[in-house]
Amino acid sequence: MTLPYDENNIFAKILRNEIPSICVYEDETTVAFMDLMPQEIGHTLVIPRKPSRNLLDAAPETLTDIIRVVQKISKASKKAFDSDGITVMQFNEAASGQTIYHLHFHIIPCFDNTPLKYHANKIADKVEIEKAAKKIRSVLRKI
Repeated sequence: MTLPYDENNIFAKILRNEIPSICVYEDETTVAFMDLMPQEIGHTLVIPRKPSRNLLDAAPETLTDIIRVVQKISKASKKAFDSDGITVMQFNEAASGQTIYHLHFHIIPCFDNTPLKYHANKIADKVEIEKAAKKIRSVLRKI
């Protein structure tokens, strides 16, 4: 059974500007911001503005909009950090590992012979996160 969307989840609060985030991109349908507990430098989250618990209840047009931005941020991150690859992750319901019930994609630059750090381990240095965000924003301005 899928539970209803919770208007008080942390990403809904970010969308309402009730809590801060380090934004790298936004348009009329989607927002991309830095993960505060990154698994690697440049770990970014992409969320739709429209309330969706996860992929299972999202409207098809929401999915179309968000995947376009996931690709855009993925390309910018790969270039910004000169990474060897990009991991894109998306979880649906608790059994899959979803902990925040607002549709979101993780975009993580990956490097050869470097395993990803454990997620939700600790909040990273915000100065370093902002430096990473600036790199992504810089590439986005050029594409």
